[in-house]
Amino acid sequence: MANDKNDRESPSAFPIYEISKLAEKESWRKEVNRPIYHIHKWWAQRLGSVFRALLLYLMCPNDNGTDVWQEFYRKQDFKQYTVLDPFMGSGTTIGEVLKLGANAVGCDINPVSTFMVKQGLSKVSTVSLLEVYQQLEEDVSQEILDYYKTYDTDAKCEIPVLYYFWVKVVTTPCGETIPLFSKYIFAQNAYPSKKPKVQIICPKCWKIFEGMYSDIIAVCPHCKHEFNPQLGPANSTIVVDSVGKKHKIKDLIPNIGLLEERMYAVLAVDGKGNKKYLPISQYDLDLYQKAQNELRSSNLPLPYYEVRSGHNTDQARGYNYFNWRDFFNARQLLCLGKLLKRIMQISDLALQEQMLCLFSSTLEYNNTFCSFKGEGTGAVRPIFSNHILKPERTPLENSIWGYTKSSGCFSTLFKTRLLKAKEYLDKPFELKLNQESGTCEKVIASNPLKTNMCDSWQELIRHNHTALIMNGDSSKLPIPDSSVDFVVTDPPYFDFIHYSELSDFFYAWLSPVLKDRYSYFNGCTSGRDNEVQRTDATEFSRLLGNVFTECYRVLNETGKLAFSFHHSRASGWIAIASAIGGAGFYIDECFPLHAELMASTPKANAKEPISLDAMIICSKQKRIFTRENAINSAIQYMKEMKNSGKCLSKSDIFVISASQCLGVLIAENRPVKDKEQLIQNIYQTVLMSQDFYNCDNQEEGYK
Repeated sequence: MANDKNDRESPSAFPIYEISKLAEKESWRKEVNRPIYHIHKWWAQRLGSVFRALLLYLMCPNDNGTDVWQEFYRKQDFKQYTVLDPFMGSGTTIGEVLKLGANAVGCDINPVSTFMVKQGLSKVSTVSLLEVYQQLEEDVSQEILDYYKTYDTDAKCEIPVLYYFWVKVVTTPCGETIPLFSKYIFAQNAYPSKKPKVQIICPKCWKIFEGMYSDIIAVCPHCKHEFNPQLGPANSTIVVDSVGKKHKIKDLIPNIGLLEERMYAVLAVDGKGNKKYLPISQYDLDLYQKAQNELRSSNLPLPYYEVRSGHNTDQARGYNYFNWRDFFNARQLLCLGKLLKRIMQISDLALQEQMLCLFSSTLEYNNTFCSFKGEGTGAVRPIFSNHILKPERTPLENSIWGYTKSSGCFSTLFKTRLLKAKEYLDKPFELKLNQESGTCEKVIASNPLKTNMCDSWQELIRHNHTALIMNGDSSKLPIPDSSVDFVVTDPPYFDFIHYSELSDFFYAWLSPVLKDRYSYFNGCTSGRDNEVQRTDATEFSRLLGNVFTECYRVLNETGKLAFSFHHSRASGWIAIASAIGGAGFYIDECFPLHAELMASTPKANAKEPISLDAMIICSKQKRIFTRENAINSAIQYMKEMKNSGKCLSKSDIFVISASQCLGVLIAENRPVKDKEQLIQNIYQTVLMSQDFYNCDNQEEGYK
């Protein structure tokens, strides 16, 4: 494996290998390694180390041979620069700009993005945060915890519940009710080969008992029923009844209302602090009924917006999820409503909004679209683990406030997300990789983020180390001509994730309590007319081109536009090329970098996952690219990634090839079909230029 960059030839001076290796390490625990961008859920979050390096590459003068990798761990003060991100998202660009001492301008059309970035960068006292949290704990935690307990018949006392296990139930035309278990093993360790004990539910008596991960025959110790715990009645879109007849699950959805759900087990903590699986008892059923009764008579701030029809929402609507309130059961609505009501009584608005952001983040792990990942890891698989709104057949109900051993609860997220983010503002660290051992250490490479937050361009230019965070249409920015030095962003990815449709899940809770405070929270959805996300390539290109045209206006003559992008189809790249060229920009260079954790759910489920982003750098100065340039550069980048030990899929080769075509696509005014053929021809040429391999272990990006 080549570790010395001097041993490699690369079309770019950017330290591709070093940053890709570092980025992969960061991607394994993004919320730990860059906590200020992960206090709240956002989609397609880019890696901080990549954007730090990209900014250094743009800001450091290349004509004197400055080595970006050597500069990476040095404290910088680029106070002479102003950087714009017109698709702010989770705020990665903004935070990295501020860490380098420059001024940052961020804008996003989505209200949830604007709110979360402001909260992430807001400098508030951790002492004050702790005081407010402790007051919340004193005032409301016990009310919530009283709904998350069970009765331990062995110890003859109440014990706290970590999780309730539920299953959806369908009724056939003949009147048979069938639980939608794909198998009867409902709980196991994340590493079953090391810890093979599992929890099994009997399909006859609904009692639970312990078995082994590999069991294909189980005998219930309670009713003596014998069955295969690996085979449940539900499989994919089909459910099988007791006489072997197959039914489409979609055909069994009621005309009105949701599918019935049945609670069947709990995971509790006994008096000695040990986790304990128990079957559902009458105590548990009575407690849930109590929550239902209190909810009916309560006056709480609960979501009431409808789920609009859309690319990512129609799947949920197909199961009768027509209101965002439907995504929560009665106990969750009651306890979340109690917590939100108390948060809105906090008198200090800055602290109130920090807690409100934390509350919104908690929603991701506390709804009926969550499931059980298993012991030995974060137990709750959150609603957006697949970047879609897929109804869960076996939902996991988490404890809203949580306990010491909880995952994804208000109390645990306060400590692991919010407090860590505020600590990062004081001591913003970088990961430093030991090439021999593969381990990382945390290195302080930036000054504390004592960021000024301002509300206007006039205020921004009067200060250093200042952030202007805006909400609105980035094709119409309140910024003077030629006033920005660099535009660095991560635009929406064409037809992959429809951010506003998904963010409505959070918006439905935030808008009712914030709409009188912030105008951008008015309306019953976070969607806006000019949001760039579109399924139609032409419309996507037009809207993205409008933003890039505005970037051209505010960018000075020597400034550059840089952004990350990947797509698995030629249409996405043609749309990007059209937006770039239509705005008046030309390609300077494009190079591949590590993009995302290969073990993430969307990646792991893909046959040929994309693990690379193309970093695209544009300027106002014209450069000429030929097809031969594209082929040669793509082959060199592929060799560099492979020689450094990077495992490449066919989709990765496509990203490398298509990105090198951008300069040619902009220069050649040809029909779309010809452009698609050009991309495919260059891709096939690169693919056949030498052997390439796929990783046997998708959890490892490098050998």
